[in-house]
Amino acid sequence: MFTKILIANRGEIAIRIIRACKEMGISTVAVYSQADKESLHTALADQAVCVGGSRAEDSYLDAKRIISAALATGAQAIHPGYGFLSENAEFARLCRQYGLTFIGPSAEVISRMGDKEAARKLMRENGVPTTPGTDVLSSPVEALKAAEAIGYPVMIKASAGGGGKGIRLVERPEDIERAFCTASAEAEKAFGDGRVYMEKYLAPSKHIEVQLLADQEGHIVCLGERECSIQKNHQKLIEESPSPGVTPGTREKLIAAAASAARAAEYTNAGTVEFLMDKSGQFYFMEMNTRLQVEHPVTELVTGIDIVKWQIRIAAGVPLDFTQQDIHLQGAAIECRINAIKASRVKFFHPPGGPWVRFDSFLYQGCDISPYYDSMLGKLIVYSSTREEAIRKMQSALCELIIDGVDNNIEEQIGIVRDRRFRAGDYYTDFIRYFKPKLKDK
Repeated sequence: MFTKILIANRGEIAIRIIRACKEMGISTVAVYSQADKESLHTALADQAVCVGGSRAEDSYLDAKRIISAALATGAQAIHPGYGFLSENAEFARLCRQYGLTFIGPSAEVISRMGDKEAARKLMRENGVPTTPGTDVLSSPVEALKAAEAIGYPVMIKASAGGGGKGIRLVERPEDIERAFCTASAEAEKAFGDGRVYMEKYLAPSKHIEVQLLADQEGHIVCLGERECSIQKNHQKLIEESPSPGVTPGTREKLIAAAASAARAAEYTNAGTVEFLMDKSGQFYFMEMNTRLQVEHPVTELVTGIDIVKWQIRIAAGVPLDFTQQDIHLQGAAIECRINAIKASRVKFFHPPGGPWVRFDSFLYQGCDISPYYDSMLGKLIVYSSTREEAIRKMQSALCELIIDGVDNNIEEQIGIVRDRRFRAGDYYTDFIRYFKPKLKDK
């Protein structure tokens, strides 16, 4: 087992990893930018190293500086968290080159699954159902012909995409050219790769993902599914496990498909296979995320498996000590992402409490919210024996949560969990389009 790990990230996920390491008896090294000098993750780690300026490209995205920090502090492994360098194949290669263990899949797997179009092709070849679509498109003219063959509406998506970037919904032929050009330009800016492809837009559909762990001996265990259909601008807002729209029979099929996907990719460590599911229960592969997911806590709560600790164990060569037959989903867990609307300073902060309520965050009273990074302030997660009670618990916890001084989306989240469709579990990825918040009970 490692004795020292560097966490190449910031905020709540850096804190989450630091806490897991402490429980495992592993020393930690935090890296931070000039903007994060007073951040909580730097105080909680055993060591902290400044790796550059406030902008992400000058610090958290500077692979060579992070490698240097790991070597200088004697770290044996690097945990990338999510975002930043977590799905950067070149960073994983650099770690290997300098004798450091990258806590995640290999650089080759990251490259293979990071190319969304190539990943879709691999899944088709291995019997995993995929959405009707195209290979990489060369021009708006080719896109127009493809859309006519597939049938509107369609989605133009970045081949190297993720995080909702480089995606455009097209419902009419006259919008194809603009959508193709804007999606490609956005993808080029975000990923340095402007290639796009097309998929049939399934509506209504649910966004369902399957969490899995795969060790170095080839054992693959799926930890059930998460429902991630509440989204805004293609960014997830609420996640829950298990999904209220997945039957036991469909769950078995999802697990089999996810395991086949991981096997085809020769996957190791923690990963997530994402699907779109229509009203009939038919599902289609979308992509595979080769990293820890923001929403991993809901899976941990319903399975009792600490995903972060197992990421570390697997990277150290420890085989899984449980099988698929040992996984039983118990109760219900829900996560609400709390986002800042604009950067400011936290004047007063009060997190909610109570049994099975947790708020994963980097906040403290008086801290500054930086404009340089992601807007997420934290994740409010609740667990209960039933979904109905978990919803009530979440509503209560949201009402207790106070982040004064920073405009945020707490009120919006309260409106969503009070919505009739959410309570019934009868919601899809277009939920926000028709959402009208009711912030006060009548």
